[in-house]
Amino acid sequence: MLDGHVLLGWLSSCALLGLLACAPRPSAAYFGLTGNEPLTILPLTSEMEEAAVKAHYKVCDRLKLEKKQRRMCRRDPGVAETLVEAISMSALECQYQFRFERWNCTLEGRYRASLLKRGFKETAFLYAISSAGLTHAMAKACSAGRMERCTCDEAPDLENREAWQWGGCGDNLKYSNKFVKEFLGRKPNKDLRARVDFHNNLVGMKVIKAGVETTCKCHGVSGSCTVRTCWRQLSPFHEIGKQLKQKYETSLKVGSTTNEATGEGDISPPKKSVPGHSDQIPRTTDLVYIDDSPSFCMMSRYSPGTSGRKCYKDKNCDSICCGRGHNTQSRVVTRPCQCQVRWCCYVECKQCTQREEVYTCKD
Repeated sequence: MLDGHVLLGWLSSCALLGLLACAPRPSAAYFGLTGNEPLTILPLTSEMEEAAVKAHYKVCDRLKLEKKQRRMCRRDPGVAETLVEAISMSALECQYQFRFERWNCTLEGRYRASLLKRGFKETAFLYAISSAGLTHAMAKACSAGRMERCTCDEAPDLENREAWQWGGCGDNLKYSNKFVKEFLGRKPNKDLRARVDFHNNLVGMKVIKAGVETTCKCHGVSGSCTVRTCWRQLSPFHEIGKQLKQKYETSLKVGSTTNEATGEGDISPPKKSVPGHSDQIPRTTDLVYIDDSPSFCMMSRYSPGTSGRKCYKDKNCDSICCGRGHNTQSRVVTRPCQCQVRWCCYVECKQCTQREEVYTCKD
């Protein structure tokens, strides 16, 4: 059974890339809510309710969760689908942020399992993007009306039902943070790796919190601002991924010390000075790691290497091909071009043929 601290480790036998084969995708209706729907929903028949319960229990059981996490998953029908959405969103954002790197967030089973056993800076990013993904997905699920235990933002100065009526339902970060902290468990005291993982989880949650913005909408005759409805919104998840990638670039290597006052372990700079590494004391917003990363150039237990990887000649071929050079292949492609919008209502395009060069790393 997995420790549950990293979301991308939940699906032990499922491919996180692409379709998430083992975890059913939410239906189109699941994503179809706009926030303008009324809070009351037509009651289901007893047979429909029973079928819905069985369906979400099944999803909870497929996710390799600890006993407490499975209980939290089962207690609200919206949790299971939100977990699946968070896993998918986190994995896709990781792949996007590392698409030009030697390690391109390859998450097939054996590579992921080996990576999560080590405290690399890449592992630090996975923990942070995972906790951020769950925090973001849960807050959005609350405001979209997909959860039974939460609704719009619970800020005291915002009227939930009025906000919903006007299409301004705030993302419920308060409930989301509470849920994620309970779901991921308490802060460990002694084990350095566990403390590092917990720290990186919190970094992901803090980036979400820092990106909250207040949006307001005016209502009144002829657009006057007689009544103003305000609500809080999270930043787009791409922006969260971008910030966490920047934190990955400046992540700090750490060791362990014992707090004499409490007897608990603290995260600190390594005891021995390491060339090329800063002795800066990590802040609560810094990503931290304990093991130096491999090069990811050649196939290993951590990645498939970069042999045959597509690269961009003037952008990253020198870096990701690790000095082995790259192959150049010329091919002819046909794409839509010179497109124009015609009345009414379609787009008309010509087909243009051009030759392009594709670069791949040598073995």
